[in-house]
Amino acid sequence: MDSSSFRKSTQSVWAGEDLDDYAGATTTPVFRSVTYAYPDLDGWHEVATGKKPGHIYSRNTNPTVHALEEKIRILEGAEAATAFSTGMAAISNTLFALLAPGKRVVSIKDSYGGTSRIFIEFLPHYGVKVQLCETTDHDQLESEIAKGCDLLYLETPTNPTLKVIDIARLAAAAKKVGAIVVVDNTFATPVNQLPLTLGADLVVHSATKFLCGHSDAMGGLLCGKEELVQKVFRFREINGASLQADPAYLIARGMKTLELRVERHNASALKIAHFLKAHPKVEDVFYPGLASHKGHDIAARQMKGFGGMMSFSLKGNYDTVRKFLPALKLTHLAASLGSVSTLAGPPRTTSHVELTEAQRAALGIPESLIRYSVGIENVEDLMADLENALRKI
Repeated sequence: MDSSSFRKSTQSVWAGEDLDDYAGATTTPVFRSVTYAYPDLDGWHEVATGKKPGHIYSRNTNPTVHALEEKIRILEGAEAATAFSTGMAAISNTLFALLAPGKRVVSIKDSYGGTSRIFIEFLPHYGVKVQLCETTDHDQLESEIAKGCDLLYLETPTNPTLKVIDIARLAAAAKKVGAIVVVDNTFATPVNQLPLTLGADLVVHSATKFLCGHSDAMGGLLCGKEELVQKVFRFREINGASLQADPAYLIARGMKTLELRVERHNASALKIAHFLKAHPKVEDVFYPGLASHKGHDIAARQMKGFGGMMSFSLKGNYDTVRKFLPALKLTHLAASLGSVSTLAGPPRTTSHVELTEAQRAALGIPESLIRYSVGIENVEDLMADLENALRKI
């Protein structure tokens, strides 16, 4: 069934769920088989050479994983999609498949810590030129793109300070020089933001986060132009960063409630952001849904909702954070984000644990900052929990 014309909530449930061959099953089964048999060599060869659809070996493709790939492909409005073992596998495989010695990538300083490490440490080691710009300085980004750019990599909203980048503006600049545009859409999800409609060529997700939504499976996804996705897929199938069937099933199951969850995340996060913004013990709140946020106008233009992620800094230092976080009772002090349960932690133990304190400071990340992933709990309970913890500092 072609579900591309349906709305997001319907696509979340039905996309990729082609169940005609599964004995009447109403959900895609978990195919744990490593290999797939054929009754004759000619048919086997046709599948192996891509002349007919089918599966040969689960490091390459798998029916359960394919269902997940179709789901994100349709939700993002993409031509093709492929899956990976983790979000960082999706990002690293994409960059290494599309870049080569002498190529030049332009990106931002505020990308996720693991991504930033690829730009700072790994790509230069292989002879790839990297230019990291001030994240919200669109003039600088455009200037560097114009100097020569093979790949533009954007993340918006950013992790962990929720900076917002104008995708359409920078994608247009990249097209002038023939650059590939890649956007990390993990924070926004396809419910809130569709980078491909704004000019991006590829979209990456840490599917571990909001897509899965339950902190019980890891995976990464890439979708976009078929030619580019296939190039990354060919790299991934030899590189071996494949997604297995069991986490693919869990992520796809989580995605069936994606719009419901994201709508709750959006509403609760906005209410909590206003609450924290007015609190005397809070120094600042970073959430694009606030009119005071520097990227609010761009976010309002390119996003349907502002997401369930925020960060806020306390009046004090890291010792203040040490007292505040353990006082929260309805929050897991843990890495990751996008779960049905609220998660929180400082960047020094979550998004930017790979960086030094000086490097975090250079990115505008104070040690008093807390990254707060709003769950789907009752928002009044969450605010009461925050108020109680704030009283103790």
